Amino acid sequence: MAATAAAIANAKHMMRMMLSASLSLPVSSRSASLSAKRFLYNQYPPKSHALVRLSCRSITTDTNKKRKKKEEKEKGITKEKRRTRSLRDGDIQILEQEEDGSSSTSTSTSVMMQQSHVPVMLGEVLDVFSSSSKPLTSFVDCTLGAAGHASAIIQSHPKLKLFIGMDVDPAALRLARSRINAISHSHTHPNLEALTFLKNFRQIKSLLTQVDHISSGVDGILMDLGMSSMQVNCPDRGFSVLVNGPLDMRMDPQASLKAEDILNSWPDSEVGRILRDYGEERNWRLLQNKIVQARLKGGLHSTGELVDVIRRATPGTRGGRQGWIKTATRVFQALRIAVNDELNTLEDSLFACFDCLAPGGRLAVISFHSLEDRIVKQAFLKIINEEGKDSVKNNVEGNKDQNESWIRQTIQGWNGTILTKRPITPSEKEEGFNRRSRSAKLRVIQKL
Repeated sequence: MAATAAAIANAKHMMRMMLSASLSLPVSSRSASLSAKRFLYNQYPPKSHALVRLSCRSITTDTNKKRKKKEEKEKGITKEKRRTRSLRDGDIQILEQEEDGSSSTSTSTSVMMQQSHVPVMLGEVLDVFSSSSKPLTSFVDCTLGAAGHASAIIQSHPKLKLFIGMDVDPAALRLARSRINAISHSHTHPNLEALTFLKNFRQIKSLLTQVDHISSGVDGILMDLGMSSMQVNCPDRGFSVLVNGPLDMRMDPQASLKAEDILNSWPDSEVGRILRDYGEERNWRLLQNKIVQARLKGGLHSTGELVDVIRRATPGTRGGRQGWIKTATRVFQALRIAVNDELNTLEDSLFACFDCLAPGGRLAVISFHSLEDRIVKQAFLKIINEEGKDSVKNNVEGNKDQNESWIRQTIQGWNGTILTKRPITPSEKEEGFNRRSRSAKLRVIQKL
């Protein structure tokens, strides 16, 4: 024992001597340290390899985890998240049929729509409104966009008598009108009345009071909260982090507030709050300081300038080489939400939309990030359990109607039923051909 202790003490002394001597060597200190450790190991090898195993434990564990993850990836094994994934094979065939039905539109417009926008979870939306026991005779699309969902809904329901489409984007509304008019004027829908309005869905109640024949409410309402691909791909709108353009980010071009105004004029504390609350960005303090510094140099006036600030403020160790793209996406999301007051508008509109439903009518909402989905979930729960008139009950029994097999678990309330206790998410096939659908979540509520 005494000899072992002496050997260890001697080894420590030799290590200190070699490390101090390594300072004068024309090599890095790290190389000298490694050389010293190798020398000592060869001179005094441990009798037990327990110490060696302990020292390499973290490296071995990480290696095993990487190897296991690689093997699972090769075998196609993925961990299933707590969600209800759609069982549909995909909506490519539905899209092709829908495009063939509207072939009477101009070629240039059709090609632009086909290349610019793919409706998310189209098949699932059709199931929601096709499987209802109540025939769909009136329908409202609160976010008309390029009419991808709307045109498919109209074609799937020949008995539809009234269609109302709303959007705040004039360019999208023009494209949607031409597409819907081509369908409504066809022989398959001779009695269809199709109306489109340049309105925000927050105004749905006042709008429907001006329309005849719907005093008892409408049979279906759809809200697709995602951005149109046409908007993202247009540099002049300022929504993309990959293309330089003005710092606009207005859904409604007639609105006064722009992202440029927030970045250059609003109090720095308010800018930080927007990044923290709306973008859920952990690095919001540093970004806030960088934005304030940019104001002193003339301000930020283009998306390219904002992206440069984000790239310089994003640590290189966070998210790898492309980590700044994720940060920029969160920053752009935060600014877009603030410019368009999206969350407050959504919360107010959900209650208004439910009030506009006829008995048996359904409201379907597609959200694309956690802030939206949380608001939809909480609003639905408040709607069916308002003032605590009835307790909320979970119905986990299987649905007997084969047309409504997508309904897994429901929550019953006093005036409505949440048909999706957990949100429905896109099928794996749809996520493959439409990457922008990966974060989509569909929730549905039915009025009693």
